[in-house]
Amino acid sequence: MNSPRGVVVLGATGSVGRQALQVVAAFPERFRLAGVAARSSVETMAEIVEQYRPPRVIMGDGAAAAALRQRCGTGFALENGEEALCALAAEPQAEIVVAAMAGQAGLLPLWAALGTARRVALANKEALVMAGAALMARARANGAEIRPVDSEHAAIHQLLRAVRREEIRRLVLTASGGPFLDLPPERLASVGVSEALRHPRWSMGPKVSIDSATLMNKGFEIIEAHWLFDLPEERIGVLIHPQSVVHGMLELRDGSTLAQLGPPDMRLSIAWALAGPERLPLDRLDSSPPLPVALSRLDFSPGEETRFPALGLCRKALRRGGGAPAALAAADEAAVEAFREGHLPFARILPLLADAMARLPELAGETLEDALRAGREGRRLAEDFLSREGGPA
Repeated sequence: MNSPRGVVVLGATGSVGRQALQVVAAFPERFRLAGVAARSSVETMAEIVEQYRPPRVIMGDGAAAAALRQRCGTGFALENGEEALCALAAEPQAEIVVAAMAGQAGLLPLWAALGTARRVALANKEALVMAGAALMARARANGAEIRPVDSEHAAIHQLLRAVRREEIRRLVLTASGGPFLDLPPERLASVGVSEALRHPRWSMGPKVSIDSATLMNKGFEIIEAHWLFDLPEERIGVLIHPQSVVHGMLELRDGSTLAQLGPPDMRLSIAWALAGPERLPLDRLDSSPPLPVALSRLDFSPGEETRFPALGLCRKALRRGGGAPAALAAADEAAVEAFREGHLPFARILPLLADAMARLPELAGETLEDALRAGREGRRLAEDFLSREGGPA
């Protein structure tokens, strides 16, 4: 029997990271934990250290690392800072890297992880949005394999095994519609952070939960799908599907459609990213197997840009190319931060992003440095909007 494969989990304290740790721990004959990383969540990391005993821990923040050492003592290697984080991502003993650090903070560690031939389970959609061309080129050059963890892209990844590429007419991503799907537009001005975080189907971190409420997450997934599956934007569709049972579909040239279905449980797509094409028996994770899929009702409606302008913003950024997607992702990160801190109403998030895109100059986007530069410009434009709106820059 082969020895267990070493796994590093970046963003271990987030929702995807914690669920990845559950999957890794449930299959000790297949996986061994080689290291974990987080930015500053001392309490959650302390729980991880106690439960999973990782040999190596990286904290992005130095004060957080000191607090973790004081709380947990010795028995593991502890480092801090971006250089240490990238070194962990490139750890030679890690055959699999789970890239689950949200936002721009996960970009450089992902770049490091793709530096050698290994499998990268990618849960950070902003990374491909910002630097898709550079990251895909780096993966190809080094023989690295990117496995998507997003449930929609994991669904498409599985479906593609069943057909030849020339048989595909288009792929379709599904979206739950978020917590405000049925809310009248005039009510959006008064919604608060707690409401935006209350996703009806999925348990996710705060950034992606708010992006789901605006549907920016689905727009980003269009860009991500473009890079992962090498399809033009016009061949990537979106359907609103409140039940979150169908995760992705392939429409074929002969008029038939293939769909992947499953319960809204991220551990299914994590397990596929870690072990596919093998299927792990996930009943190990619970006292009973995952809940059966409820097929009594499946609703679908078009992801229309007039109703969901975030989709149009992302499609326009992808068509524009260059540094536009990176700038949009960085502006969105700044907007979500401002909303969570009470400096920007929910209903002004998309106007901020539209304003940033309208004022964005033409920027290159082919290299990692291009993407980081465009990201800085996107954040600057977002902060300028906040200053004009009366919030702190």
